[in-house]
Amino acid sequence: MFNISKQQVLEAFKHRSATRAYDPDKKVSAEDFAYILELARLSPSSVGSEPWKFVVIQNQELRRKLKPVSWGMATQVEDASHLVVILAKKNARYDSEFFRTALEKRGLNEEQMEKAIAKYQSFQTNDMKVLESERSLFDWCSKQTYIALANMMTGAALIGIDSCPIEGFDYEQVNLILADAGVFDPKEYGVSVMVTFGYRAKPIKSKYRKPLEEIVSWVE
Repeated sequence: MFNISKQQVLEAFKHRSATRAYDPDKKVSAEDFAYILELARLSPSSVGSEPWKFVVIQNQELRRKLKPVSWGMATQVEDASHLVVILAKKNARYDSEFFRTALEKRGLNEEQMEKAIAKYQSFQTNDMKVLESERSLFDWCSKQTYIALANMMTGAALIGIDSCPIEGFDYEQVNLILADAGVFDPKEYGVSVMVTFGYRAKPIKSKYRKPLEEIVSWVE
């Protein structure tokens, strides 16, 4: 069904590295970046809620405002082809309009809807215990954004595009800068993680990974 081989995937993973310096003269094409965004859109999420938004920051003035409070991308922010800020939904409770809309996409009738809501009430209350605070609920949604993040980075690597995930920034200040710029409603969303894309400016040293036997155990 698919033409790509396991070896090609492994080679892409071996080549992929957190890129700290990008070639400012090489830009990701609109077609290739549309492909990366489609990988994000197609990513799975808990109960199909899709608790995210992807903001592509190409405005250089806004990037410069982010630089002083984003040490993790200080060497990338001006030269990266694309900068994506991934937002996570706030207050994605089982009884929210947001959650109900996500369930409606499944075509449930009212009886099925009520059963599903009751199920996810128990899930959020008893299993995940994410209703204990707004922060817990936000963190639950943030964890899901990392699935999309990984898919974007992996898919980019498979077509020779470099990337770097970024958590090294002042979350309060980045949220404030972007909200003040009208990028998003801070009552509805918050910054989860950022990621840059482009082409590395120079070869990256080989990376170390723990051997498989050190990180995997089997229970049979």
